[in-house]
Amino acid sequence: MASTLLPTRRLLSAAVAAPLFSLAVCSMAAQADDRNLPEPHHLAIAGNPADAAPLILAARRYAAFWNTGDERYARLALAPDFIDRTLPAGRLQGVAGPLQASQGFRSAVPDLSMEIDDMVVAGDRISLHLHFRGHFSGQFGKLKGKGQAIDFRAFDLYRIADGRIADNWHLEDNLALMQQFGATQP
Repeated sequence: MASTLLPTRRLLSAAVAAPLFSLAVCSMAAQADDRNLPEPHHLAIAGNPADAAPLILAARRYAAFWNTGDERYARLALAPDFIDRTLPAGRLQGVAGPLQASQGFRSAVPDLSMEIDDMVVAGDRISLHLHFRGHFSGQFGKLKGKGQAIDFRAFDLYRIADGRIADNWHLEDNLALMQQFGATQP
């Protein structure tokens, strides 16, 4: 009887070990990617820095998503029930919204890059002052880029829950951006 239980235990162990191994490999890959996340030029923390670490990680992962367009970072940073509290017209709510926005914007500005000028952590909130740059060499709606420089700023406020961004309020300098696209006159 012991010989019949042993193979069952081995099968069960293998069935449990495979997903755990896969999770560990994914976690190690995420940690390796996390070493390359954008660093804020200025960081202020109200409270214990150890408590702020998971909030900062979520914000830096989301910044990496906007800096690279790699949706893995957005999926690591955003909660499954993420809510955009300043949802622009036409954008999907939830995680799909930023993914959609990034694809559309990167088709207009393929070399888009972003820096975190300032990051302030207080309680479960993080505010960021972001700086975006690139060249309008693609298509934005009916506008076709001619390689003109794009340089605009944005402000984001995140509420973090369980190490992920649950809510986002954001404000972009869309007037400067539309002027640079050639959609409006300065």
